[in-house]
Amino acid sequence: MAGSIRLKSSDRSEHGFVLVAVLWMLAALALLVTIFTVHLSASARAVSLNDDALKTEALVSAGVELAAYRLQLADDKKRPPEGAFHVRLSGTDVAVSFITEAARVDLNAAPKELLSGLLTVLGAGDDAAKEAANRIVGWRTKASADGDASKEVALYQAAGRTYSPRQAPFAHVNELSLVLGMTPALVERALPYVTVFSDSPGVDVMVAPAEVIAALPGMTPLKLKQFLGDRSSLVNDTAALSSSLGGPNGGPNTGAEQGKSDAYRIRVALRFPDGRETISEVVIGLKARDVPYHVLSWQNDVPRVARAQMEF
Repeated sequence: MAGSIRLKSSDRSEHGFVLVAVLWMLAALALLVTIFTVHLSASARAVSLNDDALKTEALVSAGVELAAYRLQLADDKKRPPEGAFHVRLSGTDVAVSFITEAARVDLNAAPKELLSGLLTVLGAGDDAAKEAANRIVGWRTKASADGDASKEVALYQAAGRTYSPRQAPFAHVNELSLVLGMTPALVERALPYVTVFSDSPGVDVMVAPAEVIAALPGMTPLKLKQFLGDRSSLVNDTAALSSSLGGPNGGPNTGAEQGKSDAYRIRVALRFPDGRETISEVVIGLKARDVPYHVLSWQNDVPRVARAQMEF
């Protein structure tokens, strides 16, 4: 037909190839846009999470700073063994409680009788508790040349353990799970009542939990109940305190001295404006060189405890 243009088959093939290539490019661009969108979304979430983490750390640090400041205002001998306060920072409710680390039994300093008593209170049989207490002392005791060290090592080898006792102070309370005689269930029950930071052979009976008081040598359920009922009135009465915690023969209780410690356990509970809540637990030592305090332990997202001062 006049005036019409006819394409050669080769021209039509090239035109089809170009069209397919364009479609592939468009598809690739769409995929890139999708990937970029997902990346931006993930980046935004990461930035948000990082911002939340940084904000949480800053607020916890502020709570610890305020607690340490309150503790340092008092004279060493008049420093409160526990306390609590609330503040509001950056729109966030901050509840802070602190308690001396002497409220817990120190795995590196407590006498064998106190360790055994605690394990008995927590459900171990008398013989099992005494044996486990012996092994705790064996774990923390430096090896000597009298052969006791090799005996302790032999016990672990005979039990099929692939490791030997540390024969040095516990570095962390979780090491308790490595000690012969300590079952996982017993370790779990013991962790809330033990420490490696107080450096005190005794406990502060004025703030220690009932489980720790019950572990004192010679303590009976009746004496425990009476002491807990009278404890608030014994703060300044040393003689009455000693009498109420008398040992099995009526004398002073060697594990009941009002243990003192420069370490404090601080719990910081945060409630953000969006309703989100979190609790951190920080252990600090107040005697530090060139700084007001130093951090001994820091744990985030710890379980809430049933302590009145922690409630908002």
